[in-house]
Amino acid sequence: MAAQSSKSSKIIVQGYPRIENTESKDDGLLNDRELAEHKKRVPFEDLPKLILTAIESANRKSGRAMLNILPGADDSEIAETYKNIGRELFNYFRQYSSDPASFAFQLRGQNCREVGTQQFRNKALQKERMNSGWRYQYLAIDCSQKTGRFASVSELGLREADFNAVVEIKKSHTPLSIYVSVKNRSNTIGGPDWPNAIQALEALAISDKNRRGPYICIFAFVMESGGRSVKRTKDKSLRSPNTELWASDYFWPFFANYSYEEIMQTVLRVLIENPDTEKISIGIPLEILDVFESCCREADLVDAMGNFDDPSKLVSFFCNTNRVSRKSGNAKKN
Repeated sequence: MAAQSSKSSKIIVQGYPRIENTESKDDGLLNDRELAEHKKRVPFEDLPKLILTAIESANRKSGRAMLNILPGADDSEIAETYKNIGRELFNYFRQYSSDPASFAFQLRGQNCREVGTQQFRNKALQKERMNSGWRYQYLAIDCSQKTGRFASVSELGLREADFNAVVEIKKSHTPLSIYVSVKNRSNTIGGPDWPNAIQALEALAISDKNRRGPYICIFAFVMESGGRSVKRTKDKSLRSPNTELWASDYFWPFFANYSYEEIMQTVLRVLIENPDTEKISIGIPLEILDVFESCCREADLVDAMGNFDDPSKLVSFFCNTNRVSRKSGNAKKN
């Protein structure tokens, strides 16, 4: 498997065991038969406990992500974050009304704080969708740590990679380091974004000062079947000779020592027995609603009680990016 000659010219083909069969679609891919094997797997009766823990951990992470609160932020930084979120929420409220007339009609008499809360939840849907990826990332890490196959499994939590695993190579004095970026499905990354994503993940592997031995980079699609593949350019050149795409039917047996269906059937069982865990519980801080209400008042959209009292004003608001506040007479650009 040769490296791409242009942008990947500085990339060194890693010396981990590869499949050598030019007649196979897997030619050049990692030969896992040359790696340490699973010694055991999480007992089936214990798997639901790990799944429940992974779901709860993902829910907590989703909650932090929805509010964009950085670790270690002090009170003043949190207050400023809430102000920014409140303004962003107001802009979101204006920009994402699919039908200005219908939306204005529906808002008649509603309180702006209740509407702001609903808009916040709508805006948070993207973060909620990411919840599944985090859920299965945590589960894969927990299961991998208990199979006896890996010398170490560590959560990274970086933009480039989610976790790192180190596995011994048979008949070798150096192990293989695996850098994994977990995605729900392959379409999570758009076509034009693949080159940068691959480059960033491999750059992380190359710069890891704690790494000993060769590395491989993996983009794992934890809810999509399809075995293994690689990314190529239009002229069929490899994007990287050290990066593979692993679908769920290969990913889960490799790391967790369970099949994709076994994992999903057990997750279903956990959700049936614990239905509330599927709901991401996050309350919107009152400070955010204060800013949202203030923006509504500045734009003269609500009455003294904070209720949307004039649908015609709302239609005008939704249809114009710059709106003149009738109260102040000043142009407001939100």
